Amino acid sequence: MKFTIEELTVYFPHDYIYPEQLSYMIELKRTLDEKGHCLLEMPPGTGKTIALLSLIISYILSKAQSPRKLIFCTRTVHEMEKTLVELRLLHAYMVKCNGPVDKMLALGFSSKKNLCVNNGVLAAENCDSVETGCRKLTASWVKARAVEGMTVPRCEFFEQYERDDVAAALPPGVYTLQDLKVFGKEKGWCPYFLARRTVQFANVVVYTYQYLLDPKVAAIISKEMQKESVVVFDEAHNIDDFCMDALSVSVRRQTIDGAKKNIKRMLQEIDKIRATDPKRLRAEYNRLVEGLAVREDLPATDGWLASPTLPDDVLNEVVPGNIRQAKHFMLVLHSLLLYLEWCLETKNVKTENPVSFVSSILIEAGINAKTLKFCSVRLQSLMMTLEITDTDKFLDVQTICDFATLVSTYARGFSIIIEPFDERKPAISDERKPDISDLVLQLCCHDASLAIRPVLERFQSVVITSGTLKPITLYPRLLNFKPVVSRSFTMSLPRNSICPVILTRGSDQLPVSTKFDVISDLAGVRNYGKLLLEMASVVPDGIVCFFHSYSYMEDIIQSWKEIGIMEEINQCKLVFFETQDVVETTLALYNYRKACDCGRGAIFFTVARGNVAKGVDFHHHYGRLVIMFGIPFQYTSSKILQARLEYLRETFKDKTDFLTFDALRQAAQCVGCVVRSKADYGMVIFADSRYNCVKYHSKMPDWILSHLHHLNLSTDMAVSTARKFFGKMAQPYVKTGGNGRKTLLSQEDLQNFISEYTDKNDR
Repeated sequence: MKFTIEELTVYFPHDYIYPEQLSYMIELKRTLDEKGHCLLEMPPGTGKTIALLSLIISYILSKAQSPRKLIFCTRTVHEMEKTLVELRLLHAYMVKCNGPVDKMLALGFSSKKNLCVNNGVLAAENCDSVETGCRKLTASWVKARAVEGMTVPRCEFFEQYERDDVAAALPPGVYTLQDLKVFGKEKGWCPYFLARRTVQFANVVVYTYQYLLDPKVAAIISKEMQKESVVVFDEAHNIDDFCMDALSVSVRRQTIDGAKKNIKRMLQEIDKIRATDPKRLRAEYNRLVEGLAVREDLPATDGWLASPTLPDDVLNEVVPGNIRQAKHFMLVLHSLLLYLEWCLETKNVKTENPVSFVSSILIEAGINAKTLKFCSVRLQSLMMTLEITDTDKFLDVQTICDFATLVSTYARGFSIIIEPFDERKPAISDERKPDISDLVLQLCCHDASLAIRPVLERFQSVVITSGTLKPITLYPRLLNFKPVVSRSFTMSLPRNSICPVILTRGSDQLPVSTKFDVISDLAGVRNYGKLLLEMASVVPDGIVCFFHSYSYMEDIIQSWKEIGIMEEINQCKLVFFETQDVVETTLALYNYRKACDCGRGAIFFTVARGNVAKGVDFHHHYGRLVIMFGIPFQYTSSKILQARLEYLRETFKDKTDFLTFDALRQAAQCVGCVVRSKADYGMVIFADSRYNCVKYHSKMPDWILSHLHHLNLSTDMAVSTARKFFGKMAQPYVKTGGNGRKTLLSQEDLQNFISEYTDKNDR
């Protein structure tokens, strides 16, 4: 349908629109008109993505005199591909309405691992190895050797792309990653470098958060994006975590050992070049004297990760004299490694601020703050000079230099923390204490606004949206900006297709909880098992169970095996598990869906902060029930979390309960996977007596609260509620709604709704 919102013609590729979609578009247009930023909370399954795309692209095309771009950021590549599918649908509709005049160019962009078509390079195990394989075939010095007549391996796709030069362009259309690879193979062009050049002038670019929020990547890919662009961060409920991770660095003993090997290798290369081509080192020295740490005309094939912090004006400063000479720089890094190694020899878990840590480095290692600040760009310059192609083997020294640059740049919003290492800690809330002998030195960012500030300051409008932003007033404080629009929307449903319940007791009337003092109680473990068993016999198709940690999931499953409950569950449905191995988890998800498709039914055990919870949808029969076992609090004994809470207390000067906010937004995100459209339906069980407290359930999103009518239930009552709910859902579905509910708006309904909504909100 085609309609008008305040003189803007909007193209929407469906015959009907939801009321909340229209409300969402109106608020979005106000944001664009005011050239500001906004926070919009939209329930899952209400067509948020197509509403975003329709309004923003219609708006951009209406401003043809001042060309703009839509930069759409998603959390994962999978979500990126789904967005491009929606965009293709919209594009086809706009071409149908207006003809070829409205053809636009839109594409997804990702790493070389996802875009490379050279089979020899793709044989590598991971992204870093693919990057190295590509660099060995495309670096400027490799090309120079080929011009000189030397026999060197080259990439045929990159060679053809360079030969065709300007002719190597994408015609209008919408391109997924697979489309780019197919097009590249047909033309003989490298899809990665073709896409990298195209993102600068395409109408729409879709990529993941890191291309805007991670300064090391953003400085390479997104530095030339137009300031008038509209930026969207979709599913951005955890955007503060991503911002902090982008500016955090961890150093272990293995990192230091690897960096020492890197330095040894680089010293050998320096000696070799000094003996064979001393002019190259002299040329680099002269550039550094002039303050040009990295050449501005650096070919795209040579670019490595940029500095994690330094803005352009700092890069024009004169590089400190003690690191201009390549060997002197290596000696400085070696001294820094010795100091960090000494730090990790302690048996004490401790926290320190950047100022005192940098002062200690000056006293103990003789390295001042300015020298540390330039370590990252100095390393990059040296890597270019030494013409090193196997960059995947130099990630350890890159980590050390990033650490040095960050710790010397920021005096506030960071902590240096030394504590036991545990790979699972970011995804668990476990009270087990790791081995104190395996320590990790972490530079932890606590200020999420640092990474997103350049985006908010540079681009005209930034849209932060998700199905879980409550309390929406907290995000402007965490990210330090003032939105021109901040709004939450409710879900209009043709039937009560969501059934959230709070379960507080088992069949024996004993309370159930994962609180630390009762988590190992056998009665609670048995009651949880009985709950799952009873539900498995009542609920059709798929059941998804979320636990607050890997270790708790493993322990409770083991306990269920010992008391025989697991065997009974297996007789009802097949059981699959998420593990920390991505390949194993992918295979488990495939077989889980296969079991649901064939009617056998299945149960999937996963973790609230694991990979599955970050972007896997259990729509329709893949997720008829979600059980949230406990409240997914973070690991409360973590020094990182404690330091962040202290920073928040000092910054906001109030008693903001960040732990509860963080746990409940995570729980809401988990259960949101059960209903992915209005035709979908599902039941949600919050299985913990603490959810019955107003302090907890009142912080859930409105789309859950508006349907939360079952509180303080026992297992028997929950089973009875499930029987009634799924009995109702088995009745014929009327998509237009019943009982006077208006859940779909036709072309005739639109203008009345827009007028009423505008008048209501203007008042």
